[in-house]
Amino acid sequence: MAKTKEISRRIKSVSSTKKITKAMEMVAAAKMRKAIDAVLKTRTYANLSWETVLRLAQLATASEEATHPLLQARPEIKRVAVVLISSNRGMCGAYNAAVIAKAEHSLQTHQLPTDFIIIGKKGTILQQRGRNITAEFEKSDILTDAQEIYPVVKMVLEDYLSGKYDKVLVAYTDFVNPVKQVPRLKQLLPVTIEKTEAYLGVIGDAAPAPAAEAALEYKFEPSPAVVLDMMVPRLLEVQLYQAFLEANAAEHSARMTAMHQATDAATDMVAELTLFYNKARQAGITAEIAEISAGANALAE
Repeated sequence: MAKTKEISRRIKSVSSTKKITKAMEMVAAAKMRKAIDAVLKTRTYANLSWETVLRLAQLATASEEATHPLLQARPEIKRVAVVLISSNRGMCGAYNAAVIAKAEHSLQTHQLPTDFIIIGKKGTILQQRGRNITAEFEKSDILTDAQEIYPVVKMVLEDYLSGKYDKVLVAYTDFVNPVKQVPRLKQLLPVTIEKTEAYLGVIGDAAPAPAAEAALEYKFEPSPAVVLDMMVPRLLEVQLYQAFLEANAAEHSARMTAMHQATDAATDMVAELTLFYNKARQAGITAEIAEISAGANALAE
């Protein structure tokens, strides 16, 4: 009897957990639909704007007239900044572990002093690993306005233009579909035409042709310097904003998938525990019948 009571308590506990994971799955699914809708609306614009940035970088390398500090590679890279976009909460599978591993891989690649700018609370685990975190920003579950990322963009641009950093990267998770998310590391500054996989939200053969193959001519009014001063920072804002949208869609998709798998696991566990409960109960009934039969036989004798 004690064994059946213990199994019964476990069934109730797992059933309660199943209700929680199912509710979290439904909430994540609702947020995912909003995030996917937002990311798909802006993805084409973000990709075309980045293509424009790459073409301007190509123009800057070919003409001294159209130079800009955000488009010119520095002769020596002394310090690097990585903007890491993670989640505020867990329960989303390997989402955070994958993007953090991607960011740390950059340290092994360039072997340079690196500062991390963290977006989302889960990225602070890097501090426990001995990484240098210079700033931490809040992250919204649903990004509704590009103005929410302006403090990040302002800090990155000021630190780069002041010479504090010679290269700025962004580590985010690219949304492919609800069951597939790809962690990526993209160079934001300086803008370079050597990165063919520099398009946000574009996977594999879907990427547009590299800007180096294009033969376009730009005419600037009132002057190249004034136009580039206004245009290049705005285009970089679009790229970082799109990275936020991609990361949000990927996060909610990963959480929905993780909670769906947890709900399925809880369902299987309840079925297994119910089977054990029934077997234990039947064994108890059989033992009681055997005891009654033995007692009746003893009285009969």
